[in-house]
Amino acid sequence: MDNLRSLSEIALKSQSLRSPRYELSTMPQDTLNIERIDYRRGDMTPRLAVIRQRLSLQGAVVSEEGRRRTEEGFGRPLTPREVVEQICGDVLQQGLSAVLDYSKRIDRADVTPETLRVTPAELAAAHAAADPALLQSIRRIRANIHRFQQAILHRDVRVDIEGGGYLIQRYLPLRRVGICVPGGAAAYPSTVLMTAVPALAAGVSELAVVAPPTKFGAYNTDLLATCHELGVTEVYRVGGAQAVAALAYGIDALPRVDKIVGPGNLFVALAKQHVFGTVDIDSIAGPSEVVVVADETTSPQYAAADLIAQAEHAPGASLLVTDSERVWAETAAELSRQLAHLERGDLARQSLEQFGALILVPNAAAAAALTNEIAPEHLHIATADAETRVKDYVNAGAIFLGPYSPVAVGDYAAGPSHVLPTGGTARFASGLSANSFLRAGSVIHFTRETLTQAADDVRQLADREGLTAHRASVDVRLS
Repeated sequence: MDNLRSLSEIALKSQSLRSPRYELSTMPQDTLNIERIDYRRGDMTPRLAVIRQRLSLQGAVVSEEGRRRTEEGFGRPLTPREVVEQICGDVLQQGLSAVLDYSKRIDRADVTPETLRVTPAELAAAHAAADPALLQSIRRIRANIHRFQQAILHRDVRVDIEGGGYLIQRYLPLRRVGICVPGGAAAYPSTVLMTAVPALAAGVSELAVVAPPTKFGAYNTDLLATCHELGVTEVYRVGGAQAVAALAYGIDALPRVDKIVGPGNLFVALAKQHVFGTVDIDSIAGPSEVVVVADETTSPQYAAADLIAQAEHAPGASLLVTDSERVWAETAAELSRQLAHLERGDLARQSLEQFGALILVPNAAAAAALTNEIAPEHLHIATADAETRVKDYVNAGAIFLGPYSPVAVGDYAAGPSHVLPTGGTARFASGLSANSFLRAGSVIHFTRETLTQAADDVRQLADREGLTAHRASVDVRLS
């Protein structure tokens, strides 16, 4: 473990391991066919690196349905990046007509200029039809999120200068933000909560929600009711790369935004990458992922449940890292048992077999070193000394401590946003928060006395850099 190398570097060099079906450990036929890695027997990093690489943007993980729709919509096979570049270019040049055309070709939805935006009456009707128990949960969760986001919000800072004058760092909210909400395989009112509430806490005045024109997207009662409950009045029936392009460039009836946030599939991630610079974005997110760190005290039943919870996103990466051989073995058996009783068990099984791994390490220090190298989106430290051990873990989007802090509470109710860095980017990136919707700027006020005190230093650097007008702008005030 001392010479642990970069997982991305190893994956790029390990071409022989990057076939669609990589080598799997030999396991009994009645158990889950999940990768099992024993670091005690040597450096197994290349095997783990392949799993990680396939879930990155370079891995281009697209469902079979996505591939089929791409070929049908464009008349030929294209890479995801080629698809995104064509869609964004067409929306930039053709505007609304391109958005509606791609909605029909890709989503098979007949959206018109009149039906693109969800009307206020439709939002109100969805709210009236929503389950009262759901609305009560939304209100409680909103309060949790708002309380936390308000507590961490940056405040203006003033530093007085000796001799007079002052410096200010001030924070101003963005004016207009676009929120992408998925709607392919399931409805996600939680995404509205975890993106819109932090933005509102920051003071953003205009929110535009885009969701696919599907029964799980912009035609979903729960989703529309959540928007109405939060006071979001702009909801548009458009998804995928065309939604990102519409938000970034602006089209008839959908003015451009300053920033785009929210999760999505590979096409959404690549589109956000494509328009970055025209607008700001939260991140270029990949599939969901979790690392569960376990020791001898960890319940294999709990660990398996946490791994499956992320795997059911399909695709999703679920990794167990433990120094307990018993937990390593029993979690594998528990995964098989639980999958048989879950509604999305087949999808979760596919993710676990393609992108999951059960990893045995020699000790707690090795577990921390490996996890920091992985830099997961979600990290659940499920050890007896989790609150003490957390100091050893520095690269993770969100950390969950102890047996009663499953990732699901962060996904739905705790308060921090569930929009988090993926694919190892937690090494340098942060999760979405109210502060993500603020612009920082400085204000400088000098008096003649403080300018006099700084003048010699300004002259020194201006002379060194040959910028004589800089020096003159000071001298003219002090002559």
